[in-house]
Amino acid sequence: MFVKSRGEHASKHVLPKNLALLLCFASFCAGMFFSNRTWMVPDAKGIPWTSRTGGKQFVDYDRNIVVKNEGNSSGDISGSQHSILTMDKAISDLEIKLMASRAEHETIQKDPTMSEGVKNIESILKRNYFMVIGINTAFSSRKRRDSVRATWMPQAEKRKKLEEEKGIIIRFVIGHSSTSGGILDKAIEAEEKVHGDFLRLQHVEGYLELSAKTKTYFATAVSWWDAEFYVKVDDDIHVNLATLGVALARHRKKPRVYIGCMKSGPVLARKGVKYHEPEYWKFGEVGNKYFRHATGQLYAISKDLATYIFINQKLVQLLNEALVLVVRCMCSSRSSNFIYLLVPPVIIVMLCLRNLLHKYANEDVSLGAWFIGLDVEHVDDRRLCCGTPPDCEWKAQAGNICAASFDWRCSGICRSVERIVEVHERCGEDKNALWSANFVQTMRTSS
Repeated sequence: MFVKSRGEHASKHVLPKNLALLLCFASFCAGMFFSNRTWMVPDAKGIPWTSRTGGKQFVDYDRNIVVKNEGNSSGDISGSQHSILTMDKAISDLEIKLMASRAEHETIQKDPTMSEGVKNIESILKRNYFMVIGINTAFSSRKRRDSVRATWMPQAEKRKKLEEEKGIIIRFVIGHSSTSGGILDKAIEAEEKVHGDFLRLQHVEGYLELSAKTKTYFATAVSWWDAEFYVKVDDDIHVNLATLGVALARHRKKPRVYIGCMKSGPVLARKGVKYHEPEYWKFGEVGNKYFRHATGQLYAISKDLATYIFINQKLVQLLNEALVLVVRCMCSSRSSNFIYLLVPPVIIVMLCLRNLLHKYANEDVSLGAWFIGLDVEHVDDRRLCCGTPPDCEWKAQAGNICAASFDWRCSGICRSVERIVEVHERCGEDKNALWSANFVQTMRTSS
């Protein structure tokens, strides 16, 4: 029974060789069959084309004149020549636009008012941040978000000051509902207008889609902000920002670092239980444990690792766009034989890379799995997983302030909406700790 189950799982991800060869052969035959079609008039001005009767025509679109030359059929232009001429015109158009853009740029530089505005935009785009904190949230968690805003997350001008002076970005991370533009999305949009603290993802929300959401978050965050660290935290966790910053700054010089409370929990094979792992058979015999990975309440990764996730997700998106482009070119009457030769490799590569970063049932396991084969340093920092009072309070009194606090039995603060204020009062760091912290100096001291 175990072997059968394994085989069934494996067969879902393997493309039979015979099917791949048949797909290549069918695409090749289709290319050969459609390669000798009649070419329609291109959009290029003054480019000759050949009619079915063998005559050559020259089209001048500025004057809407068609000049026919029926007697000269020996000089017919082939499909490849036609493509070259069309590309040459496109390059010429781009050169003209580039010259116009350069002239406009020179004009802006000469105008002091316009030049200053452009420099401000460029400085924002080129800004390097210390860390980006994404707070994972759901449509039904409005009260949780408000409780976070009322405790450890700076608001309004203070949040803007935090970004400008400390280089710390904080956003609630959420995707879209299954019915785009529905009441759930409109509620988030209304909340965004009031607070302006959301990062919307191209992702459909769902509890079973947390691994996909995590991947999309890191890929989106690294494309928006150039930061040294990218943090994911749940919306029922209490965070001390200064302590978290100090903990991360100590690993600033490490290129590939994965920071969190490392654990290795059991792989739950029985259906119906919380955190059930459908692919339990991949981890060996029943009762085995997962590989070492950071607990999902809060973890951080360095820029190189976030970029790695971004590149892998972007590659799949580019392959999808390439397939759409190839199909459009095939449907166009101007497509050449070369287009048909692209179809088999594009389809095969897409089938092979459709799950480039494999997603397990639990998002923290998925993230740990993505780094298994990489040269990554795992950092186990227990300050990122303290308990709620009295645990975090005792540690604070002893001078060991916690970066994050929650209840293990609830995978977050139990009844966080009611209790996070108490946790903040008893375990929170000094109000001036964040604004007086020097993360650069911390890095130099620890190194």
